[in-house]
Amino acid sequence: MRPDRWQDTKSMILDKFEVLEEKTEPVEMKIGLDQSQKIGDKEVLIFISPIGKVKLEYIIKPIILDKKEHYSKRMGTSSKTEYILSENEFSYHLDAYLDKNNEWEKIDSSNLAL
Repeated sequence: MRPDRWQDTKSMILDKFEVLEEKTEPVEMKIGLDQSQKIGDKEVLIFISPIGKVKLEYIIKPIILDKKEHYSKRMGTSSKTEYILSENEFSYHLDAYLDKNNEWEKIDSSNLAL
């Protein structure tokens, strides 16, 4: 889903439904044993709809151009992965979840009538 379509959807939800939570979280990728790198952002929107409590996650992250592995054959050393990210090309992804017994269950998009 393109950013302009997401903004339209988000404003429609804000107008029509009771919004419980709206926040932005970082999207991180592991690059080592105890290290991670921020690669994008995730907008989270939780609201009450006619089917129940719904959570939408809109993920924006740059396209990975290359991946380099840094490691040593010596014992006791750790490996590290370096990601080369695009500065002007991004991927966009929308996930929808439904609250079932206080657990988020992913909604299968093939079942949705658009």
